[in-house]
Amino acid sequence: MPILNQFKTLVIDEFEDEKFHLPPHTHTYYEIIYIKKGNGVHHLNNNLLPYKTGDLFVISPEDEHYFDIKKSTRFFYIKFTDNYFNSKQNLTCDEFLIHTPESFMRDKTLKETVLKLDDPCKTILKNTIENIAAYNCKTDVSTSPIVFYQILSIFGLIKETMRGQNLVVKGNSIDNEQITSYIHQNIYQPKLVQIKVIANHFNIAETYFSAYFKRTFSISYREYIHNLRTTLIEKRIHNNQLPIKQIAYEFGFTDESHLSNYFKKRKNMKPTDFKKT
Repeated sequence: MPILNQFKTLVIDEFEDEKFHLPPHTHTYYEIIYIKKGNGVHHLNNNLLPYKTGDLFVISPEDEHYFDIKKSTRFFYIKFTDNYFNSKQNLTCDEFLIHTPESFMRDKTLKETVLKLDDPCKTILKNTIENIAAYNCKTDVSTSPIVFYQILSIFGLIKETMRGQNLVVKGNSIDNEQITSYIHQNIYQPKLVQIKVIANHFNIAETYFSAYFKRTFSISYREYIHNLRTTLIEKRIHNNQLPIKQIAYEFGFTDESHLSNYFKKRKNMKPTDFKKT
């Protein structure tokens, strides 16, 4: 199956097909697809979604899709990579830092039904698409704050429509117990508790995660990790069942000396001295 790639952070594409020019495919980027005219069936994963003029779809990299065109269709594509929103954190409100547009677009609910926009939302969406198209002709849209906010407004329209259809986006809230559980399960593997890894796991913007964690738990993320790791090492040493070398291996340190230096920095004594206390 073809996998389409895109290297620009944002690409606007508009075209008309009587027969869709691509076979079933996936891609490494995200797509917002607006139907300017025409009708047919959108094959999205294992769902068959009839489409018509004014309909809107969101596609994430995990999705497989293509269009079975019944009546000549004009498509308007907004295609962007992970870097598009990440590079504009200063323009983004807190809600989109916690629940990134990318994580929102992955939600299965949006792949199982056609959004039914009411007339005001249809008008706003049509005008928004026209605004983006107009800017695409005159400027580099990837760096335009105006285009960025126009795209964000599309997500607002989607959320408004979902509320009207009583559709709930699954897994769109942060579960603090799941965060601490993840940390305790993976504390023995340093790479898995790096900020960029845990932020990606919970679909929270990396630049926002540290501030969110400190505000929620009243301690910095790094300090929490250090405290937890040190406490567990202390317990291992006091149990006196494993040699220091084995404890170092268990917690992902390169060797016994690495663990000794880490422990001394945290407790002002070497593990061997702590063992005697």
